[in-house]
Amino acid sequence: MNLARGTNDMQAVIDADKAHVWHHLVQHKQFEAADPRVIVEGKGLRVWDARGREYIDAVSGAVWTVNVGYGRESIADVVRDTLVRMNYFAGVGGSVPGAKFAERLISKMPGMSRVYYSNSGSEANEKVYKMVRQIAHKHHGGKKWKILYRERDYHGTTIGTLATSGQPERAMQYGPYPDGFVMVPHCLEYRKQWDVENYGERAADAIEEVILREGPDTVGAIVLEPVTAGGGVIVPPTGYWERVHEICRKYNILLHIDEVVCGVGRTGTWFGYQHFGIKPDFVTMAKGVASGYAAISCTVTTEAVFDLFKDAGDPMSYFRDISTFGGCTAGPAAALENMRIIEDEGLLENTLRMGERTIANLGALMEKHKVIGDVRGKGLFCGAELVADRKTKEPMDEKKVAAVVAECGAQGVIIGMTNRSLPGLNNTLCLSPALIATADDIDAITGAIDKALTRVFS
Repeated sequence: MNLARGTNDMQAVIDADKAHVWHHLVQHKQFEAADPRVIVEGKGLRVWDARGREYIDAVSGAVWTVNVGYGRESIADVVRDTLVRMNYFAGVGGSVPGAKFAERLISKMPGMSRVYYSNSGSEANEKVYKMVRQIAHKHHGGKKWKILYRERDYHGTTIGTLATSGQPERAMQYGPYPDGFVMVPHCLEYRKQWDVENYGERAADAIEEVILREGPDTVGAIVLEPVTAGGGVIVPPTGYWERVHEICRKYNILLHIDEVVCGVGRTGTWFGYQHFGIKPDFVTMAKGVASGYAAISCTVTTEAVFDLFKDAGDPMSYFRDISTFGGCTAGPAAALENMRIIEDEGLLENTLRMGERTIANLGALMEKHKVIGDVRGKGLFCGAELVADRKTKEPMDEKKVAAVVAECGAQGVIIGMTNRSLPGLNNTLCLSPALIATADDIDAITGAIDKALTRVFS
């Protein structure tokens, strides 16, 4: 990579960043003695920082977003042309890219019908919570207003979505939270709560127990990730999703699938829930929708849900919500081209193949390194849980897990980990490279982890 500016200019950029930018999820005390990392260029699976250092990005922009990789000129061209023609009009009206992407998206989601645009996963999920509450007032006499969420799942950074955070360290210090959000148990079989043969069904039955405790007439919806992301890359066990779907229909509870991470190809299908044959009422998505080339999130509903807000005789019956920048045309324009790339380049199929290779490679590392207690994942969304003792499953100290991440970074490979989420359980290495990853890329990523584990634990 050739830096676009000289060394002195890049130092000025670093100094400006250090002096004025408030970074996400970072303790800035460290920058009193060190410079922040400034990423200046990306191509494919590689990124370069302001010092010219090259990295393989194994986490798609650090937060599972850049699904089709960096440097996609066709997306940039489409966005540029769209913005020149018509950059913005509030969501009270329509736009050409908004209509076209909604139609294309729905074609990938049998049973779904309507798309509500906003800008982030947190916002998309918050829209569902508001819809559920409004449905409770309009159609259930104010009852069925509670929303269930799952331990270890995560749904956003707003006060409302943090009220449904199954990750205590994410929610810490931001309460008190609004009432009506109730947690159900996690479904990670590696750390199972019940010693039964059909663990998946038992974990789902625990949801029914919560519903009966709260009262079925008070529960309006449940929000779940199809594969738990930041809570440890948890693929629900066999029988879980089928039973969850059955329970929701039994008690007339709306099923909200949070696809903010898994959506648009990450697990090898367009959406994670499509692996399990379930029919949701709401699906939310954000990160991979436009691969980070423009801000966009979508709250997708069935026509039956949409119809609950149609009542010409009640002036307060419509969904009284607006997302200002949900009216920006860049998002759906980028999303259309993003979807075309995934289709034309066969990236869903590649994700399944490379996901299998990743799991196989991690499995081989598990044979070699006793600190790996479990390997799990779906498509190019994989995790390896580190433990101090395989027999007792004592979690590895978070600082040592972070040392593995840092050691990979020193080799020029950026990986992730569960971080400040679960007290005592921030011990899972996370991998989510772009869907364009090759066999050589996967081998380089897992090879770096192999060396890092050796250096940290030898």
